[in-house]
Amino acid sequence: MLTHAQIWMALDRLAAAAGLSPSGLAKKSGLDPTTFNKSKRTAADGRQRWPSTESVAKALAATGTTAETFVQMMEETGPSAVRSTLPLIGLAQAGESGYFDEAGFPVGAGWEEIRFPAINDGHAYALEVSGNAMAPIYQEGTFLLVSPAASIRRGDRVAVKTNDSEVTVNELKRRTAKTIELCAIASAHGERTLAVRDVLWMARIVWASQ
Repeated sequence: MLTHAQIWMALDRLAAAAGLSPSGLAKKSGLDPTTFNKSKRTAADGRQRWPSTESVAKALAATGTTAETFVQMMEETGPSAVRSTLPLIGLAQAGESGYFDEAGFPVGAGWEEIRFPAINDGHAYALEVSGNAMAPIYQEGTFLLVSPAASIRRGDRVAVKTNDSEVTVNELKRRTAKTIELCAIASAHGERTLAVRDVLWMARIVWASQ
C-alpha cells in the first residue's frame, strides 16, 4: 500500500532529477507554482493531502518520465541502492569501441558524470544528444537515461547498437525471434527492420531531460 510520504517523496525526487524545485516542477507542468510545496501537503486541521492524479500525470509528461520510473522513485530504498550520479557520454561517441561491454553495460574510461538522484539500476547511464536530427522530440543537449536492466515492450524508446558499431535511438515497433522492427524518432527517417543477429544490444530509455 502506498503511503502519503512515498508519493510526495517521489515528486521531490522527480523535481530533483529534472534539476527543479517542487515549485519549479509545478510551473513546468502548467500547474499553480504552489501545487507541490510542502505547505500544501497537510491541511490546516492536520489531515494529510494527496496530490491529484491529474497533477502527477502532468508532472510526468512535463519531465518525460514513465509511470514505471515514478513508481521506482516511491520505493523506500537505502542510500546504497540509489545512485547520485550516472556515467554520461555523447550519443555520437557511443558507437566507438571501449565504452560498452558485449551486454551493453558501460565500461572503461572516458565517461563524464551527470547527477540523477533516484535510479536503482547499477548499470544505468546517460547519453547526450548532439545535433537536431531527432527534433522536435529530442533537441540538442537532451540527456537520455538508459537502463539496461529495464524490460522492453512494444512502443518503448530504445538505444540500439548494431554489429557495425552504430548506436541509434528508436521506438520499438515489433520484436520476433529473428527480427527487430524499429521506428525512427524523427519521422523523416521512417522504419527499418534488423535481423536479431545484427544487433549487439538494445536497452530501454526510461527518462529524457527537456
